[in-house]
Amino acid sequence: MYDVIIVGAGPAGASAAIYTARGNLKTLVIDKAPNTGALAITHKIANYPGVIGELSGKDLLDTMRDQARGFGAEFIQTTITDVDLEGETKYVFTADGMFEGKAIIIATGSKGRNRMLPGEENLMGRGVSTCATCDGAFFEGKTVAVIGDSEEALEEAQALSKFTKSIHFVVPRPELQGVHHVPELKGTNMLYKTKPLEVLGDKQVHGLRIRTSSGGEEVLDVDGVFVFLSGSKPGTDFLQDQVPLDEDGFMILDSSMQSPVTGVFGAGEVRRTPVKQAVVAAADGAIAAMAVDKFINKRAQLIPQYK
Repeated sequence: MYDVIIVGAGPAGASAAIYTARGNLKTLVIDKAPNTGALAITHKIANYPGVIGELSGKDLLDTMRDQARGFGAEFIQTTITDVDLEGETKYVFTADGMFEGKAIIIATGSKGRNRMLPGEENLMGRGVSTCATCDGAFFEGKTVAVIGDSEEALEEAQALSKFTKSIHFVVPRPELQGVHHVPELKGTNMLYKTKPLEVLGDKQVHGLRIRTSSGGEEVLDVDGVFVFLSGSKPGTDFLQDQVPLDEDGFMILDSSMQSPVTGVFGAGEVRRTPVKQAVVAAADGAIAAMAVDKFINKRAQLIPQYK
């Protein structure tokens, strides 16, 4: 019997494990693919607080996980086949057996689109990105492509325009969805009814092949490709209606990351948030961990760990 089972070993899950383990809670972290999450495949990070210089997302995660292990957290890599979260004890069934916990933190992040563009996966972190706030500064004075058809894509393009020389905004639809007014963006070429076909490059992005609105094909000469196509969903399918979710599959959580189901908490991209950053997910994990500590020890309020 564990005090807490954390599902997901990304920044939210690893941060939660640091806090629960340090709080003397018996902690188990389960992740089926710890090196394939959004942060793990990020090639360069230069804006994580307390980290000077650049490092890879995997290096940052390895440090966080080692820190959690140092406090006693256990990590296993396996696939979850079923869960039972409705009773006082939380049961997690995996390919390697069943695990029991008094509480559970869901930190499974988000899952990508069903189909990626050819070349997108191989060049992720090498010119391909899904976060302008994270990586925009690496493209100062360069030309990039933004692919998307939503308000999120527009906001990311606005963030990129502060750094880039020019932007090719590739919109597969006739217009941006949910956007009533498209502001004029510096150096931005809007390409409506344009289908992205392939990200080009060997070790680094050097182009994007597209089908234009007229039906012809051409290659955009770009140094980076930022993808904001719809389809990224929270990884909550395995909860099987045992935990309330909103219409898009995000967990319904209060300010302490607690769900309406007793003993079930969430952190990171399983909750609806306008900002997807590693530091935000890590903060969510810390809050969820302290809420778990309050729940298990029947405290009247959260007790932060200051030292």
